[in-house]
Amino acid sequence: MHKTVRKLGPRKRIALIAHDHKKLDMIDWVNYNKVTLAKHELFATGTTGKLIEEALDRPVHKFLSGPLGGDQQIGSKIATGEIDIMIFFWDPMEAQPHDTDVKALLRLCVVYNIPMACDRATADFIITSPFMSEAYEAAIPDYANYLKRPIKAEENPPATH
Repeated sequence: MHKTVRKLGPRKRIALIAHDHKKLDMIDWVNYNKVTLAKHELFATGTTGKLIEEALDRPVHKFLSGPLGGDQQIGSKIATGEIDIMIFFWDPMEAQPHDTDVKALLRLCVVYNIPMACDRATADFIITSPFMSEAYEAAIPDYANYLKRPIKAEENPPATH
């Protein structure tokens, strides 16, 4: 598969998401990293974004709450190249009403090869990387062949009512 390159500038667009039981961890993490985060553009799902704005005293682009579509809104931004990094503190011990949305969001990060952290240790590694403050060329699979593949209609489609 061919690769294409997506150029990330020195100012990254970072999506921040945290499940309810992880919101305090996220607030602690953003406070600890506020100097570095001040150099970047922040995006977040609803409640998490409001808490981050209050903690950092700076604007955050807020989407809907995750279960109300915020995860999908961020996924759309990932698919269109408008998010460079995702930090998602999700709760592995609690079932979420929007688990399928969460899985789809994680999948999109892999599809579009964007750095993703799902825990504080990985977030720490990402935020302290030299790539955070410099331009970076991310190799992204070129899905042109997939999009151009021949599609055949089913010979016996299911009956519709």
